[in-house]
Amino acid sequence: MKQLIYIFTFLITVTAIAQTTTNIEVEKQKLKQALAYNDKAVAASAMYSIIALEGETSTYKDSLAYMYFNNRNYVSCFLVSNDILKTKKGDKNFLEMSAVSLEQMGALEKSIEIYTDLLSTSNNNYHAYKIAGLQLALNKFDEAFAMVRKADGLPDTGKITVNFQVNKNYTQNVNLKAAIAYLQGIVEMNLKKNTEAKASFERAVTLFPEFVLAKSKLTTLNAEK
Repeated sequence: MKQLIYIFTFLITVTAIAQTTTNIEVEKQKLKQALAYNDKAVAASAMYSIIALEGETSTYKDSLAYMYFNNRNYVSCFLVSNDILKTKKGDKNFLEMSAVSLEQMGALEKSIEIYTDLLSTSNNNYHAYKIAGLQLALNKFDEAFAMVRKADGLPDTGKITVNFQVNKNYTQNVNLKAAIAYLQGIVEMNLKKNTEAKASFERAVTLFPEFVLAKSKLTTLNAEK
């Protein structure tokens, strides 16, 4: 009798596993089709189903965070990334997505905290640049000045560019070193250090000769002089 119960239980378990596997495969096919048709809502729904079937360690939770980030759904991206970081503590990709999401949500202080955590391990001049920019936005000029100088002293890969909104219809991609020099000039202007600011803007133009905003600031400072 005990043997029959064991066999019956085993058959139920095997059937349940097979059913779950089948359901996962169906959802994966749905996800593949939704992505092919650029249907983000159905794709997200399929990912949620896969995560529910696979459990908390499902890698599709990572994919969901990336999808939300790429679609600029920053609230959902932050919530998913924050959940992932409970098990993937210190993961740089999800920390950065969280920091960017918080910035877009207007939670600048919290974004600075996460970028600071990132910088402590990455030693990345872009992360220092972002912190300085956020500190400037919060009118923390002395802190921003110290951080932008730190950013300028850190190694640069030469691969990162920063996009600046020049006017309503025109944006410009500028190399990071020039962007750091420009940001330093802006901070120095806020600290009433116009001579130093002029030197920073000149350095920005030297690093990126077509830097429209840096040239504009130089024109303004020269006119005031």
